[in-house]
Amino acid sequence: MADEAVVQKLRERLFEAPERNVYALLDGASVDGLLGRLGSDRPEYVCLYRGELEPDIAEVAPYLVRLEPDAPFTQWVLEKGWGAHWGIFAVSLGVLRDLRQHFRRFTMVRDPDGKQLYFRFYDPRVLRVFLPTCTPDELAEFFGPVMCYALEDEDPKRMLRFWNKPEGLRREEVSAAAG
Repeated sequence: MADEAVVQKLRERLFEAPERNVYALLDGASVDGLLGRLGSDRPEYVCLYRGELEPDIAEVAPYLVRLEPDAPFTQWVLEKGWGAHWGIFAVSLGVLRDLRQHFRRFTMVRDPDGKQLYFRFYDPRVLRVFLPTCTPDELAEFFGPVMCYALEDEDPKRMLRFWNKPEGLRREEVSAAAG
């Protein structure tokens, strides 16, 4: 759980460019009560899984949520989820529908034997290891309409931000600590 000074600093960094949309990709398996909170706070959101889901699958599915700087849902995610591996943030000029289509392509991958597996790229512990291993073509595909990914570091006092630049992946560590 992040204190108010950390939450404020995170909010400033995520929403520093008002013309850009900020999205959270949240892991229902890591966020107790996510569906209830989505229902009560009513942010714009969509599930990344296709079709009608059984209730137990809907509870643990990944969700793409458009965040507003001063919304109660944003406050809740930053305050309770930072440091708890709830998900990652994506900054984009794109709209929710386009980002959903983009991210859905990555929820399932094949292992070397061709077996389909869930790819939990929306877990910050996965993304911060995965991105540096990507080739330039893989980065271009994975970033697509996303300008920047932001996520907690192993040390939740730091935010990591990743950009796909012509010279390759750019990684920036930003202090999320108060002060």
